Amino acid sequence: MNENTLSIFALGGINEIGKNMYVVQYGDDIVVIDCGGKFPDESLLGIDLIIPDIAYLEENKENIRALIVTHGHEDHIGGIPYFLKKLNVPIYGTRFTLGLIELKLDEHKLLRDTKLIPIDSESKLEFGQMTTTFFRISHSIPDCLGVVFHTPEGNVVHTGDFKFDLTPVNKQYSDIHKMAEIGNQGVLALVSESTNAERPGLTPSEMLVGGHIEEAFMKAEQKIIISTFASNINRVQQIVHSSKKTHRKLCLLGRSMVNVVSVAMERGYIDIPDGMLIEPYQVNELPPEKVVILCTGSQGEPLAALSRLSSGSYRDISILPNDTVILAASPIPGNEKSVSRIIDNLFQLGAKVIYGGSNKTGMHVSGHGYQEDLKLMLTLMKPTYFIPIHGEYRMLHHHCLLAESVGVEKNNMFIINNGDVVDIEHGIARQTRKIPSGDTYVDGWGVGDVGDIILRDRKQLSEDGMLVIVITISKNEGNLIAGPDTISRGFVFVKDSEDLIKEINQKTKKTIEELQKENRHHQWKVVKQHIKKAVGQYVYSETKRKPMILPIIIEI
Repeated sequence: MNENTLSIFALGGINEIGKNMYVVQYGDDIVVIDCGGKFPDESLLGIDLIIPDIAYLEENKENIRALIVTHGHEDHIGGIPYFLKKLNVPIYGTRFTLGLIELKLDEHKLLRDTKLIPIDSESKLEFGQMTTTFFRISHSIPDCLGVVFHTPEGNVVHTGDFKFDLTPVNKQYSDIHKMAEIGNQGVLALVSESTNAERPGLTPSEMLVGGHIEEAFMKAEQKIIISTFASNINRVQQIVHSSKKTHRKLCLLGRSMVNVVSVAMERGYIDIPDGMLIEPYQVNELPPEKVVILCTGSQGEPLAALSRLSSGSYRDISILPNDTVILAASPIPGNEKSVSRIIDNLFQLGAKVIYGGSNKTGMHVSGHGYQEDLKLMLTLMKPTYFIPIHGEYRMLHHHCLLAESVGVEKNNMFIINNGDVVDIEHGIARQTRKIPSGDTYVDGWGVGDVGDIILRDRKQLSEDGMLVIVITISKNEGNLIAGPDTISRGFVFVKDSEDLIKEINQKTKKTIEELQKENRHHQWKVVKQHIKKAVGQYVYSETKRKPMILPIIIEI
């Protein structure tokens, strides 16, 4: 790569929703934007979190100047503790964003060793030959920024997640004038989010939700349980207003809800009247019509507060008939089954449940721009080149159609995958090379130590179980001293399948005798392979199942 080349690429966030990580590099100066995590689907058995593969960054760690975080959502900050364990670079973010990052770093005991530098929309940073400035945008969390990289090749704009909310609850207006000014200066490349590129119109304002929440609170006869994203502080503030108006006390349930609201209160992003907050044990001490419970779990997470309430397993609080439960969030694709299960449980408890999409209940609006928002951003920036990000392939495709409709040349758009590099030299952009990228799995304290082979084993164990065949062999003669003893786990119930187990033991014994005749009984790897093959073929012919077969040879 030429030392005067401007490169733009993603290590996460392309053709997916989650684990966002983007990189802008000019010569030897690398700046990373966001470092998110993504929650696994049911196929990734035992995996807790998916984070980006940062092999390229590790190889070039001496050139990384900063990690800039656009906002505090989990898919933009969830991977930071794991990133810092390998690459300790300065982190730049707004006050609220850094507050949420501090919670994570404290949990991982990294806070003392990390350099956290607050920025705002007026900040100006120098990284080698790149100068970085910022502009304010609206989203469903406070303190969000778009980023402008001023390079010798030209200006690159990364929008962050955004919508154009003209009546924001927190009065943090999108800086449209500044965006227009950036566009007038000239934008070489626009890197813009695509989450709602399929949805026509403008994204509704968060302000509309407040009226619907207040109306539901007025009608509620007993306890109100309302669930939303903990990070949506604007929504939380509207719940506080409605609680105050209906003379109710507010109880927070769920660790993330308590932590995020604490950070927001400390830093002045939310105003909760003195005496309004109560502890869970106080809920039953008050009349039900005087209580609001604000909890996590709007996405059906099995261990979150709403799920535990719906199953009757929350220690201090129960949902009773005629309580009102409000789901003030739409299910993220993939979570629909879990959310439906919780809703069914709530109805069985006799609760009045308000749920469904934003058009049906008015209890939720998206934080991501619809088509008209995206077109407005494109019109303000007037980019020469366009790279859609943060979305699945169809969303990126639709975003390109929108860009074409407002005047961006079709040949100047790049729908890329994670690892694809767009290089710009002398004003000409090309996508001809690729760097290593992919998923890194977090399982407990292990990071990256669970790969495809282990996941395949877990899948096989979950589907067909396992057979452990224990054999005791004489070290000198190679004779079978004891066994075979076959143990079944998740395959068949031994007491109901004695004939099958007996035949498996016979097959194993016969295999060892044949190998003894060939004088190969001391080659343990060969013995195990032959046992696996013989037993595997027999078991499949009898059961049409393929359990994991684990021979254990004990020498005496």
